Amino acid sequence: MKNILLACSSGMSTSLLVSKMEEAAAAQNLEVKIWAVGQDKAIADMEKADVLLIGPQMRFMKKKFETAAKDFNVPVDVIDPVAYGRVDGKAVLAKALELIG
Repeated sequence: MKNILLACSSGMSTSLLVSKMEEAAAAQNLEVKIWAVGQDKAIADMEKADVLLIGPQMRFMKKKFETAAKDFNVPVDVIDPVAYGRVDGKAVLAKALELIG
């Protein structure tokens, strides 16, 4: 089971992306848990995650999250703005899995 955490300003804009990622995972028979939170809850949820992807509108916070993620050995990256805008669950899922390794 892979645990994928998404974070955005309030956790709302990534909720549709979570649904699309879950659909893509189901189509590939992958066992994943994907959830979205607001930026204020992301660090607290990192301990349960294998990867943290942050919304493009929060790219300025990447270093803050990377610093916190060192304690949990969790890779952090910004969601590709094109994939985010298109709500491309398959592309974002592929990036998350690539980061997990």
